[in-house]
Amino acid sequence: MTITQWLIFLLIIQIIHGLGTWKLYQKAGRQAWEAFIPIYNGVILMKIINRPWWWIILLFLPIVNLIMLMVVWVETARSFGKNTYLDTFLAVVSLGFYNYYLNYVADVNYVKGRDLMPKSGSGEWTSSILFAIVAATIVHTYFMQPFTIPSSSLEKSLLVGDFLFVSKFHYGARVPMTTIAAPMVHDTIPGLNIKSYAFNDKYEERKTTWINKLQLPYMRIPGFQKIKRNDIVVFNQPADTLRDMNIFKPDRNYYKPIDKKTNLVKRCVGLPGDSLEVRNGYVFINGKQNELPDRAKLQFSYYVKPKTHQFDSNFLATRYDITDGAYPIDRQISSYYIPAMSDEALAKFKDNPNVVDIAINKQKKGNPNPDTFPHHPDYPWNVDFFGPLYIPQKGATIDINLKVLPLYKRVITEYEGNTLNVKGNQILINGEVVNTYTFKQDYYWMMGDNRHNSVDARRWGFIPYNHVFGKAVFIWMSWDGFPNPRLERFFTTVHGEGKATSYFIPFLVLLFGWIGFNQWKKRKATKK
Repeated sequence: MTITQWLIFLLIIQIIHGLGTWKLYQKAGRQAWEAFIPIYNGVILMKIINRPWWWIILLFLPIVNLIMLMVVWVETARSFGKNTYLDTFLAVVSLGFYNYYLNYVADVNYVKGRDLMPKSGSGEWTSSILFAIVAATIVHTYFMQPFTIPSSSLEKSLLVGDFLFVSKFHYGARVPMTTIAAPMVHDTIPGLNIKSYAFNDKYEERKTTWINKLQLPYMRIPGFQKIKRNDIVVFNQPADTLRDMNIFKPDRNYYKPIDKKTNLVKRCVGLPGDSLEVRNGYVFINGKQNELPDRAKLQFSYYVKPKTHQFDSNFLATRYDITDGAYPIDRQISSYYIPAMSDEALAKFKDNPNVVDIAINKQKKGNPNPDTFPHHPDYPWNVDFFGPLYIPQKGATIDINLKVLPLYKRVITEYEGNTLNVKGNQILINGEVVNTYTFKQDYYWMMGDNRHNSVDARRWGFIPYNHVFGKAVFIWMSWDGFPNPRLERFFTTVHGEGKATSYFIPFLVLLFGWIGFNQWKKRKATKK
């Protein structure tokens, strides 16, 4: 829905609210017209139900408002003496239309200055749980979100089993576009294997079903920094075709809202306006090789020929820091494949007496890989030799022709919402013949440090800014498979120079100090 459509929708909601509550407003000593004025009617309603005015703000926060609406419906009924479990049930299941019964049929009186304390233990628990969910949802949506590293694409910087905090406020929190969804879960509700959001997933019907029309347009709260080169960024995979978070089914007719596409974490190596090229596996920006932070370790895959015995994965991991181990590629075990090895590990591994030969597994320049962007015969690129190509910048204008069209077709159509047709040598955008195109938003290039074991921008291309949702900032826990904690990675920062420092012990000292201080205060208060 557009902003205009949403304003009309909200106006209709205000009229429905006014018609269902104006008599209740009068019984509470207010004027009938106050029930119809947008926002003002909410402020007055908060006074009627004896709740703080700032609850109105919560009613305008997507996802949070779904919970708050139920709370307000129940609180309205209780303000007019309807306190039973049945009243609560009817207020919720009727989606607030129980107020119409109270307004026009029931003989109710306003309970002025009612006691806000729950009348039972179950009521107190219910209130506590609801507001805990509201608070957690606000933090999760607009400030900080937990994230787990599932793959080794950023190995050495981020390890499989790292638990991150992802900052939403660094780049600016993105307002949820999917308005009807379960709080604090992403694509699928854990344990139930059902979608966490209400949406028609058929691409051809996405603009016609009413549930899809409740999508909010893209909006972002201003952040305090821009994405910088080599930042580790969490984003929604733009070419997501996962019908389920755990089952890959490549079907481009399967549609997901932007904020419900699969979450990925990669390093941003290319910024808007950059010219990017990959030469022999190394990234070059505007003709100069990209310099990674000292914590980052590039890794490539290798073929290894041993003398005699097999390679033990635990031995490789301990002695040479080769995390993914080595895999035999034939029955005679005359050759092994190592998926990822850094330059430091390679230098040590060469001295292994069981190693006869090591050959890096890099593709040759000019050998096209069909899985590589832009998936077109005019661009014989692969993961090791790629580009050059221009990364779109908001407001920048490029010449558009049949040669460069494969690079930017997806940007023009799917990401920026234009129609595009080709007739002979002519390109038509939104029905008009064009030879230039001006980009509407910024784009980025995200890659993994594990260059041969990372599904990244080399597969699907540019990352639109509206798909970015946060910056990885903090590792709060890390496990090398249960029950093997990596204590040295607990409470460490993601970015920074030099070896990461763990703040786990200082955190424990502060935590127990705070607990002890509160216990001392309680004992002191008890003595008084």
